[in-house]
Amino acid sequence: MSKAFIAQVIQESAELTGTAANRAAGDLMDAIVKQLKKGGKFTLPSFGTFTVRKTKARKALNPRTGEPIKVKAGKTVRFKASPTLKKAV
Repeated sequence: MSKAFIAQVIQESAELTGTAANRAAGDLMDAIVKQLKKGGKFTLPSFGTFTVRKTKARKALNPRTGEPIKVKAGKTVRFKASPTLKKAV
């Protein structure tokens, strides 16, 4: 799924222009990112939940050279599908 796909669905269902639908899709994605930054969790009922999780610093191997490297601690986004979505798919 892409931003263009979401914009197309919005355009067809709300009978908007392409520009307005694209702006709405961008605003939707910005709102999700803002909520994840603020609260660390975003839920779409009957679809699923996005959560932010912290990752620990770790050692890894460079696949090209095989030498060990250090990977810094960071954050990642996880998605858990709702039971309704799992049944639909």
